[in-house]
Order: sequence, then structure tokens, then C-alpha cells
Amino acid sequence: MAHRIHHLNCATLCPQGARLINGKGGLFAKSILSCHCLLIESNEGLILIDTGFSVEDMQSTGRMGLLIAKAMNPVMDVEQTALYQIEKLGFSRNDVKHIVLTHLDPDHAGGIVDFPHAKIHVHEKEYSAGTEPCTLVEKYRYRSQMWQHNPDWQLHRVTGERWFGFDSVHVLNNRLQDLLLVPLHGHSRGHCGVAVATTEGWVLHCGDAYFHQSEMDLDKPRCTPGLSLTQMIDESSRADRLHNQQQLRSLKRDNPDITLFCSHDHGEFETCSACPPIYLKHV
Repeated sequence: MAHRIHHLNCATLCPQGARLINGKGGLFAKSILSCHCLLIESNEGLILIDTGFSVEDMQSTGRMGLLIAKAMNPVMDVEQTALYQIEKLGFSRNDVKHIVLTHLDPDHAGGIVDFPHAKIHVHEKEYSAGTEPCTLVEKYRYRSQMWQHNPDWQLHRVTGERWFGFDSVHVLNNRLQDLLLVPLHGHSRGHCGVAVATTEGWVLHCGDAYFHQSEMDLDKPRCTPGLSLTQMIDESSRADRLHNQQQLRSLKRDNPDITLFCSHDHGEFETCSACPPIYLKHV
């Protein structure tokens, strides 16, 4: 039985300054950023990698917070939520058995409330950052309202096997061998990528390890001024963040069959979603 992998955009963010953020458009025009998530059909049920915002978030900005709403300027469209798109595909919220989070920022984890019976997989360092913030950035970036429903947390440690030169990769469990948490700390304390083995080769969801596809250019990596500033404001460790970007470029150079994409580059999302369907390798 083939288990398809779906690319979903679970929120469109439109901060001001398209030229500074997207690298094109008017200086005061709205930019376009995606919240690129994956929906994986498997023998274990549906697996969601990141969630975007929740249905409630799309009906009112109170839960995500005024500061986040102003900075990100999300399109308030319930039809973009993971729940709506999953139900449109013919599934129900209860079919989602696992949610794997790159990190706990609201635009990545806000939607976990829409799937109250799913196991929520996250790196233990990220869970600590979200529930016990110890820096000013951590205190403002996380919204505890997003996990007041007491989700079924599945915390993962730094130990694990190596994967293409990356240390401490953790297999989610013995029945999910084709999904790996790849620590890419630096954007946040416990930020991770998620690697998925498909019939067409490995796919690596890099989360917010980078923001613009030009950062993965092998000859002249670069980023737009607006997204460079955003990354510097949000980072928990600049040294780790830049080191991980270099590692990702090396991974791309040495393994051209591995598909890399980040969460917010809308061009990457459009490229991935326009490609022929891909399927999970084993699970």
C-alpha cells in the first residue's frame, strides 16, 4: 500500500517590505512567506510535521498575541489550517496520530490544539525552552496558551545515530524508522529538522534553520536583509545557526538526491507542491 506525502501551506505570512524580505517587489508592499508543513500517510496513521496556526488562531489573533500578529501579518483564512486541509483530503482530526515539531514557535506549533489525541514529538531542549523560558527572547517567542490543552508530549533526547554527517539523530520509535529528528539548534534552543525517507530519496524539512533558498546556494550563499535581521533577532545561538547552515550546504553538495526545504520560503513550497507525488519508503 502506497503512503503519500503531502506538502501543505498551513499559513501565509505577509509582513511589510517585500523587497527586503522576498528580494523583489515594492519596499512597502506585503511579502509572502509560507508555513510549509508535511502530511504523511502511514501504517501508524497520519503524521504531521509542523502545524501552522490553529483554527482558533485564524478566527482571532488573541491566542497568537498582538506582537506576533503584527510582525507576521498572517492571512486570516481558516481554509489554510492543517485541520481544514486534512479534512478536505477525506481524513478526520483523529486520524492524525503523531505530530513532529521542528520547534515551538506559534507559526509552527499553534495547530497542535486541533489534534488533541495526537502524540506531540519535540526535542527536550525545545520543550524546556517553551515551558521554562530563561532568556528575554524565549519569554516573548513562546505562547503557553498553545499547549494549555495538556498535549501528549513525546520528548526526545540528543542521543541517536548519525545521518549523513549529522550527530545525535533520534529515531522517533521502532515503528517509525523512516522519520528522524535532526538537531539543528541555533534558531531556538531545541530546533530540529525532520528527515523522511521516501521512494525518491530522503527529504529534509529544515524548519527555520534557514529562511531563504539563496542561503543554500553552494557558490554564493546570501539572504535578504529583512530575513537576515529576523534570523538574528530570533536566534538562540548565532554560532550554532551559522554552523548548521554550512552543514546543510555541505549535505546538499555531497548528496544532490536529498531534497532540502525550509518552512517559510514560498518559492520552495511552490516547487515542492508542483512536483509529482512522493511516497513514504517503508512505514
